[in-house]
Order: sequence, then C-alpha cells, then structure tokens
Amino acid sequence: MIERGYQNILKLPELKRKLLITFALLFVYRVGVHVPTPGIDGAALASFFDNARGTLFAMFNMFSGGALDRLSVFALGIMPYISASIILQLMTVVIPHLEQLSKEGEQGRKKITQYTRYGTVVLSLIQGFGISVGLESMTSPAGSPIVMYPGWEFRLMTVITLTAGTAFIMWLGEQITERGIGNGISLIIFAGIVARMPIAIANTMRLVSTGEMGVFSLIILIVLMVAVVAAIIFFETAQRRIPVQYAKRVVGRKMYGGQTSHLPLKINTAGVIPPIFASSIIMFPATLANFIDLPMMKTVAAAMSPGSIVYNLIFVGFIIFFCFFYTAVTFNPDDVAENMKKNGGYIPGIRPGKRTAEYIDRVLTRITTGGAVYVSLVCVLPTMLMTKFNVPFYFGGTALLIVVGVSIDTVSQIESHLITRNYEGFLGKSGSVKSRR
Repeated sequence: MIERGYQNILKLPELKRKLLITFALLFVYRVGVHVPTPGIDGAALASFFDNARGTLFAMFNMFSGGALDRLSVFALGIMPYISASIILQLMTVVIPHLEQLSKEGEQGRKKITQYTRYGTVVLSLIQGFGISVGLESMTSPAGSPIVMYPGWEFRLMTVITLTAGTAFIMWLGEQITERGIGNGISLIIFAGIVARMPIAIANTMRLVSTGEMGVFSLIILIVLMVAVVAAIIFFETAQRRIPVQYAKRVVGRKMYGGQTSHLPLKINTAGVIPPIFASSIIMFPATLANFIDLPMMKTVAAAMSPGSIVYNLIFVGFIIFFCFFYTAVTFNPDDVAENMKKNGGYIPGIRPGKRTAEYIDRVLTRITTGGAVYVSLVCVLPTMLMTKFNVPFYFGGTALLIVVGVSIDTVSQIESHLITRNYEGFLGKSGSVKSRR
C-alpha cells in the first residue's frame, strides 16, 4: 500500500514539483551549515565543543543542525526568527494596532510577517555580537584561542555573517512554506536534527566498543526512544470528538441536513510549537550568558544547562504557557459556535450560541491541560534519563517530538494532496494518516 502511495505521488506534477522544491531548498540549507565564518580556528572550536556535551551549547547545536560547532554562516539557526514570531504574537494580544492587523486578512498577515522579519534581524544582530565578543575570550581545552585575529573587524564580520545567514534561512523557510510542501520553519529544524543522527549513532557505537557505555545501557536507551516515539504518535493523533447534530432544512422541494457529525479537538492542538518556542525563549539569553565572560553570567549559564532543575522548571513552565497560548490563538470557540449555529448545527443537550462556546472552551481547556502535561513529560523525562546514561549527543524528548510531529504533519499534507485528486494515500483504501488539522 505504501509503495502504491509513492507511485501516486509521481502521477501528480504539482505535488512532485512541491516535493522537489522542498528537497532542493533543504539541500541548500545543509550545504550552508558547512560554510565556516571567517576568522575562526576550526580545530580549536571543535575541541571546545567536544567538552560541551550535555550543556546548552549541545542543545543549541542540535537546533542549528550542527552549524554552531563549526560556527558556520548558519550558526544562529532559525531561532531568532522564532523568537521574533513569539514576541509579535504576544504583542498582538496587548497592542490594538497589531490586533487589528491580525484581523485584516492576507494584507494584515503580510504586514505582521514584515515586522517579524525586522525583529529577526535585530535579534540576530544582538545575538551575533554577543557570540563574537564571547568567542574572543574562549579557548580550546589545550589553551588555543578560537578566534585567530580578535578585534572590531572580527566582531563586525561575524555579526554581518551570522545575521545574513539567519535571514537566508528565514527566506528558505518561507519559500518551502509557499512553494514547497509547507511547514518550512519546522522542516528546517527537522532536517537539522535528522542530519545529526548518523553522527550520534556513530558516537554511541564508539562508546560501546570502548566500554564507556554498557550494552545494557544501550538497550535501555533504545527501548526508551521507541517507547517515547510510540507515545508521541498516540497522543499526536488522539482526538476528543464532540458530537454535532444538524437540523433538517427544507430548500425548495428538497430537504437538507439531519445528519450527525462531530467536532474533533486534538489533545495537543499546538503540535510541536510549544517546545520549539520554549527552547527559543530559553536559548536566546542563555546563549549570550555562555559567551559573556562574567562570573554572574557563568552562574546563569550553568543554572540554565539542560538537565538542571532550574532549566527543567523554566522549560516546563514555558511549554505549558505556549500550549494554552497557541491553542487560544489558533482556535476560537466563539467563532466555532457561531459558524455551527449559522449552519443549523448544535451539540445535543447544549444551547446554540454562547452556551455552546462555553462548553467547547471548557472541553478544550481540559484536554489542553492533558496535552501540556504530555508534552512536558516527553520533553523533560527522556532528557533527564539520557543525561544519567551519559548519552554522547543531545537527542532527548524535544528532538523526538519535533521529528515525529513534523513527520506526521508532512505525511498528512502529502496524503491530503493525494486524496483531493482521488488517489489512494500511503495506507490505501483501508485507512489513511489522520490529518492534524
């Protein structure tokens, strides 16, 4: 069945073109990861990152697809863009002008996107300057300086290079969303994480062969990852279905309606957005603290390292906040209730209108609470266990959630393209991948 689904893709020129554009743009992104920033001693930098396992550097390096440990032109990754998006969405709630723009349809969204781009450049300039200053004071474990020619020329060159790299990644993500298969930003993060998997597997096998990691620990690690993936697939496809009854209507000589349907509410409506947003918020100030050579900043950086109590508490707090915040932004119970009322639909036992909106909001709040707890556990517990087993790479629950979640999204979008054109999907007539929307 899956083979037949792939054959159907080749029968759709539009879908085939979108997939080719997506793969081509992701290939360009992966090539850029290997282009180094001028003025850096690559050997000294690699030696420094070899001793940075389990720190925030390792987490940032994972999200940048390995660009940080090379300090490539894409070292900042897409995180400044995500941070700017978060700031704009939060400001939309409190600033009337932005709230009005968000309600003006396509033109308003274009204006907000433009503001997001400006914010991305500003954050990249700040973060790039902090990294350039910090690199000048950093050395490898052998004492070799990482920056070969420190000074304002190096700082200016680094800031311009890293900012331009982030702007280019932002453009790639937008092109994948508009011309490719969609979910451009998520696919870029997905590609970066997946590209690090062969290196992570090789490092793990090396530790097992040298005896630094036991075979029993490796088996537990594999079982843990399989269990987490299974849990993610289960919860990401789980729904609470609210029954909806449509009243019969007579139009001319024909009678319409009278059927029973349902309103699907996902347990995790926000998808992979909360952990990505939470990681972005934490990494921006924490990265600057790592690179600024001050005792207080070093204390902050140590407290914010992945696996620490402070980091986990802040991380879980942000995840829960963004689960509710993003759900509130993307799903409005009042609008759903109003549209249901206009089409003659009602929930059995609930009055149409305001009472229906209150009921949907109450149900959505309950399942979002469960979804937030699930996302928090998936993102924190595996990471803590992997730290105990001294795993030689940062590939905890956050990475697994992003990889599995984005995979489900992408397959669902391909599936919808096939179904709308009367082709069987990947699973054939017996079933199809459930859409996340």
